[in-house]
Amino acid sequence: MFRMCLGEDSEHLCAAEQVAIERLIATRWRLLMDGDRVNTKSEDGSNACAAYLEAVDVAAATLRLDKAPRTYRENFTINYRALFPDQARNYRVDVLEAGFEQYATIWVNGDKFEFSAEAMRRAEALQRAWWELGAVLERWSQASRQPQWSQRPARSELRTALVALDFAWASFEHKYIAELIEIEEKARRLIVHAIEHERSVARLEDETEQKGAASEKLPQQPTYIEAQKKLVGSVGHLNSVANVRRKGRDDLAVSVLFDAMATLRRCDTAEKGGESTERLIAARILATDVVESYQAMRDYLREVEHCLERVDPHLCNNSGLVARLADWEESWEMGTRYMQHEKLLNAVCDLVAEIRRAQRVAPALTAMCEECDVELFLVLPRMIWLRFLAEPLQHAELLRSLLPHRFGKKDQAKGEETKISNGDNEWDAEVEAFLDKYRHTQRLLVSARTGAEVHEQEQAAWEALVKRVVDGQPSSGRSDAVETAVEDLMHSLEPWSIELQRHCPEDWNQCSAILVQCLTRASEKPKPGPFRV
Repeated sequence: MFRMCLGEDSEHLCAAEQVAIERLIATRWRLLMDGDRVNTKSEDGSNACAAYLEAVDVAAATLRLDKAPRTYRENFTINYRALFPDQARNYRVDVLEAGFEQYATIWVNGDKFEFSAEAMRRAEALQRAWWELGAVLERWSQASRQPQWSQRPARSELRTALVALDFAWASFEHKYIAELIEIEEKARRLIVHAIEHERSVARLEDETEQKGAASEKLPQQPTYIEAQKKLVGSVGHLNSVANVRRKGRDDLAVSVLFDAMATLRRCDTAEKGGESTERLIAARILATDVVESYQAMRDYLREVEHCLERVDPHLCNNSGLVARLADWEESWEMGTRYMQHEKLLNAVCDLVAEIRRAQRVAPALTAMCEECDVELFLVLPRMIWLRFLAEPLQHAELLRSLLPHRFGKKDQAKGEETKISNGDNEWDAEVEAFLDKYRHTQRLLVSARTGAEVHEQEQAAWEALVKRVVDGQPSSGRSDAVETAVEDLMHSLEPWSIELQRHCPEDWNQCSAILVQCLTRASEKPKPGPFRV
């Protein structure tokens, strides 16, 4: 109207408008194409597309075109309101990419989600508007290069193409983001379910505390057991889809937790009864890790309940969640393997106590443990074998877990003529020959120390072998026969130590990790840092 009052043609472009259109055409030429599609995947392609979209926005504003209503953005979640903070056009490359890709299906946390047919229809409308604007700009460009053959599009054509693109864009953006929000809410249901189950467990615990009932009786109540089972199940499900740092196991049972709690109570009772704390260190640390990793997971769920909008629907992208799940899986996996098998746990407890005793005999072992020196991981398998040789029945279960082909139960034995049976335990003839060599060496060491009690002689023999295993150097002051036997035993020990480490590296790494953990820290685990989603 203002132009008509001034007597100007409504199809006339002012200088500012022409500059805006020329800039729009220049940025269009810089778009990178993959066939008939705009390249938005590469960094250069995305940057070129962003520059073009900005030029479209500037051209529309310079031509004073009406914007499509965008009040729907007020209903976006806080995350999307941060991306679309006002009613501005705010053309984003990722929205354009979604419109062109037309993915009818996306996968989140292993679940399949589908966009509606209406969303796909609006995506097609956006594509048509995009290409129609491109066609108008192409005609302008041709007219600039060959004015004698082509005529520039009229101002009204430019306005129509830009307005059509804007309305098609807003229509698709509205539907696409709304459905994305719905999909993200569904994807977060895994963590929402876990939060709900945690609330149920906490409510039962609070009710018990308010009634003044004994907390140790709570794990015996069917309702509490069921609530814990559901919570552990939901944590396991979360772990299976979000834990990208470890295996993502979902088969760790709630019985691990109850066994850990019972183990801690037994440790407390034993300590009050005067039992050696060194014998309880491994059991207490394993049980404490199970309980504390689970409590840390519960604490996370309580915290994240207040900021669910910050949770990335692709749950594996949430570093805080992944860290808690990785700690939970590691602790519960070790608890399942070692703490739920009494003989295995007893063997580990005895081994830790003996290694601590060995540290007093060979101080170099203390330094290795404190520094986690590489030498420690050569000494550990030797110490395990040495302890088995001294107490084969007590440690056969631990060796069986690491070398099942060497050890077995009677009903599992194959080729019985090659197995040596000792009560409920079995090991092959080579292990028995190794045991015979150790017994021979021990007898020589014991007999070499005269004038002492039997237990002192045996203790001295054990200490001599520990020093040789740790220090790696022959000892002086022994007879040739004794020294030859000791060196022969040490020579035989090396291939057995290597086999222990290499037969199943994963099992060995887990076992050595437990031993190092028990030898290098107290039962209290470092507290997690500040909360992270």
